Amino acid sequence: MLSLALIGLVGGLITGISPCILPVLPVIFLSGGVEGAGERSRRWRPYLVIAGLVTSFATFTLLGSLLLALLNLPQDLLRWAGLAVLVLIGVGLIVPRFESLLEKPFSWIPKKDVGTDRGGFILGLALGAVYVPCAGPVLAAITVAGSTGEIGVDTVVLTATFAVGAALPLLIFALAGRRVAQRVKAFRQHQRGIRIAGGVVMIALAVGLVFNVPQALQRIIPDYTSALQDAVGDSEAGEQLNLGGLINEQNKHLDQCSNGGAELESCGTAPDIQGITEWINSEPVALEQLRGQVVLVDFWAYSCINCQRSIPHTVAWYDAYRDAGLEVIGVHSPEYAFEKEPRNVRAGAENFGIEYPVALDNSLSTWTNYRNRYWPAHYVIDAEGTVRHIKFGEGGYATTEGHIRELLLQANPDAELPPATDVADETPTEKNTPETYLSPTKVVNFGGEERYSAQTTSFALPRSQERDTFALEGDWELTTQYIEPEQRGGIRLEYTASEVRMVLAGEGTVTVSVDGREREIEVSGTPDSYRLAKTDAQETGTIEVEFERGVQAYSFTFG
Repeated sequence: MLSLALIGLVGGLITGISPCILPVLPVIFLSGGVEGAGERSRRWRPYLVIAGLVTSFATFTLLGSLLLALLNLPQDLLRWAGLAVLVLIGVGLIVPRFESLLEKPFSWIPKKDVGTDRGGFILGLALGAVYVPCAGPVLAAITVAGSTGEIGVDTVVLTATFAVGAALPLLIFALAGRRVAQRVKAFRQHQRGIRIAGGVVMIALAVGLVFNVPQALQRIIPDYTSALQDAVGDSEAGEQLNLGGLINEQNKHLDQCSNGGAELESCGTAPDIQGITEWINSEPVALEQLRGQVVLVDFWAYSCINCQRSIPHTVAWYDAYRDAGLEVIGVHSPEYAFEKEPRNVRAGAENFGIEYPVALDNSLSTWTNYRNRYWPAHYVIDAEGTVRHIKFGEGGYATTEGHIRELLLQANPDAELPPATDVADETPTEKNTPETYLSPTKVVNFGGEERYSAQTTSFALPRSQERDTFALEGDWELTTQYIEPEQRGGIRLEYTASEVRMVLAGEGTVTVSVDGREREIEVSGTPDSYRLAKTDAQETGTIEVEFERGVQAYSFTFG
């Protein structure tokens, strides 16, 4: 139980700093900076927003699908309700009279704690209903349990700790918004403008979610947490997450295949495709009907950003090799209730140009039968019905395609294959130094010799420092959001990247030294990203930054 709780918390923390939370950050930040009717309201608002998000996300993930099914309601009802609430709150922030109308139905409640000023919990509930975090093994285990009804104490603990872990970074961001509102004079003097900006951002988020704009943006943002997600899934404790993937006679040999093996392997007869509620682009298909053909079974979900970068390769393989004997079956295994709606999946398949058969695995029966834990996941099956290659997650496309070609020629030596496909591999790489947070609550790569915590105030640079780490010099105050020198202080960074930026706030000057060349940067205002170094190609080097009191440092980012 303790291991599951720890895995859930770590998985949530990784998700909470991943690119997929970027669309909700402006709303979270401004929600912390919008002033309410009193000091107490301002103090508790960030906590109420995040509490609402945790509550709705955990509840909807585990029970939302089951409740909607029992009530015979559309599976995306909760998502649309959340979007509607976001729009209403946004309009209320912009138009005070409309806010009053929103509060009237609740006038019998003594504190009327539902308005856009004080109703942080309501805003959090709405965000939890529309917030779609990145897929990972922890979320996969929770989704399987919720969709199959296998909800026990272990699953509840895993879900709760995951939700808390994902919410902690968001809470820090909300508190940062409140802190800026309290400390920056412009925020205090222009609360009306801040309210309007918050309303516009909430409405924009709702509209963007309707048209999948955040997903499109995420495709071009490197997933700097993918390696951490893989480490969680591949760890010994992570194996406990496969709550729904029970071993049976059909799938007991699948673990004989390695993940992304360079050579063809033999992993037993492919398990059945079962429990399918509906087929798109095809009549029902059974693997026994496809003997003599090479089959690629692709587990995907249309809102999964990892799948969105993988699907172009699958589509290209189908177009190139279907005449040579390849069949592709896309098993759509939903992460969220709204992904169970056939019309939504059809629209997603059409947007991606998918013409091969798509099986709606809404109960995750096939997912469970394959003991799967990842979006996307590729299972390559030879003409005799044996699984010969498995690839979890993004990447490895050249290897998978090479195996497909080899199996096609084994099935038909006279087959004339076209040239290999040429689709750009957009799998995020981990070559750059990972994003480096300076807050002691999120730090992962401190290279100094001291204990990095809020209780430590004095630092000295080490004689030697590892790559991809930072170290401090001087007296510093370390807070849950940023670090700030007591008088003057320095940071030394060992990095690998073509561009290095730093998120800074406050008032003052920082001096940046790169390869002996110094320049000054004037910092003024709320947190913003400042460029420290930029080169035409990736480089490995050292940057030293000198700070004066009044400047707050949040993080390093790399391009």
